[in-house]
Amino acid sequence: MKRPILIHPDPRLKKRCDPVGDVTPEIGQLAEDMLATMYDAPGIGLAAPQIGVMKRLLVMDCVKDPELPPRPMVLVDPEITWASEDLNQYEEGCLSIPDQYGTVSRPAIVRVAWTGLDGLRAEEEFSGLWATCVQHEIDHLNGKLFIDYLGPLKRQMITRKMEKLKRDLARRG
Repeated sequence: MKRPILIHPDPRLKKRCDPVGDVTPEIGQLAEDMLATMYDAPGIGLAAPQIGVMKRLLVMDCVKDPELPPRPMVLVDPEITWASEDLNQYEEGCLSIPDQYGTVSRPAIVRVAWTGLDGLRAEEEFSGLWATCVQHEIDHLNGKLFIDYLGPLKRQMITRKMEKLKRDLARRG
């Protein structure tokens, strides 16, 4: 089931999320809803707080080539265990900050550990777009947005645009 995505500024997007702990059928259903919401948006990643659930859970799929099969991933209680010193710059966007982009520098390669929906711990090294995406989504779990990496003027400009968008959406009801 598709869920509504919170739009910045929303206080829930600035809060640190609680660990999930045990993987239950409800968490499995939440992950399924998040993947449906992400693909529909369309996006390549979505964190639980973006749909108002304050749990450390994210989904992502950075396969953009239509010739390749999708690779939906669900990461429960993810943590970065290692990051390269080399940085990559990407023009990032966010489903909670629609149609706004900014260049963010992040480690080019990261190793991430998480629990899968099967309840087992997993670990993988991500690079390129996957590394950027997983770091962006883990930031969400820590109450941080990509605009927090931008200069204050650009951040204020984007925030004002989002406030106006929210007013316009509320008016349309």
